[in-house]
Amino acid sequence: MAKHLLTLGGYTGEQLLAYISRAAALKKEARTGVVNTTLAGKVIGLVFEKASTRTRVSFEAAMYGLGGRTIFLSAKETQLARSEPLKDMARVMSRYVDGLVVRTFGQEVVEELARYATIPVINALTDLLHPCQVLSDIMTVIECKSAADPAGLKGLKIAWIGDGNNMANSWIQAAGRLGFSLTLACPEGYEPDRDILRDNQPLAPITLMHDPVAAVVGAHVINTDVWASMGQEEELEARKKIFMPFQVNSALLGHARPDAIVLHCLPAHREEEITDEVLEGSQCVAFDQAENKMHIHKAILEHHLGKPEDGRNK
Repeated sequence: MAKHLLTLGGYTGEQLLAYISRAAALKKEARTGVVNTTLAGKVIGLVFEKASTRTRVSFEAAMYGLGGRTIFLSAKETQLARSEPLKDMARVMSRYVDGLVVRTFGQEVVEELARYATIPVINALTDLLHPCQVLSDIMTVIECKSAADPAGLKGLKIAWIGDGNNMANSWIQAAGRLGFSLTLACPEGYEPDRDILRDNQPLAPITLMHDPVAAVVGAHVINTDVWASMGQEEELEARKKIFMPFQVNSALLGHARPDAIVLHCLPAHREEEITDEVLEGSQCVAFDQAENKMHIHKAILEHHLGKPEDGRNK
């Protein structure tokens, strides 16, 4: 696999499934009391220009769960706030820590850090992509739908409802690598990245439309996210009017398969993109999905910073 994890676009389907398979094994280990010290003595730097609860805690818990340590740096605690060149930061941090987990605005930030760093750089979110989150989402789908092999995933129809944001873009890349059917229903003017869509549509049955009802017909999985991402707060009131027909509610869920599951990467704005009834309902697996972030992060950190065969003791 690549040294860095910046995008799902540079991976094969087999490589993505390897992350998920390892995460499932680590999840089982954790639940059966196996002590894993694979990353003992290792330190990662968490550089977060965008605030987070789940992403920060799940990466920290993952690193501690592998015997390692973390150093957290918010935007105001780094020289990025004073316009230090990214190439300087990358080269200095490479001498202090064993890996960088970066949550920022521009994809170009993680790409430049990776260009100059001699340590792994992991994209924990940019405005363009959210690769680690989508890996945990697919892990959840596999658990719920017993689709642990590519053939099983290819038999699934997954629907994305709402904003064509970084999550939608990474879902498109995942579909391109794993071959499952992905239908995206977004309001006009809020579609996913045009280049990402163009590059992946020849690789899998990926359809973009503007009708959420049509998108969920026959769906095994319904996925949504907030209508205004971090940095778009001023647009929220205007977006509410545009996006309300794309709300994931019981009426919309009724058009999907009876056994469809609902995903949401959280935090959720209840009664906006998803109703409280659906989020708290039996078909929603958002909290299993949230737990799986930690296990996927373990698998990612283990692969990029250590050797899987080392450090596991009962």
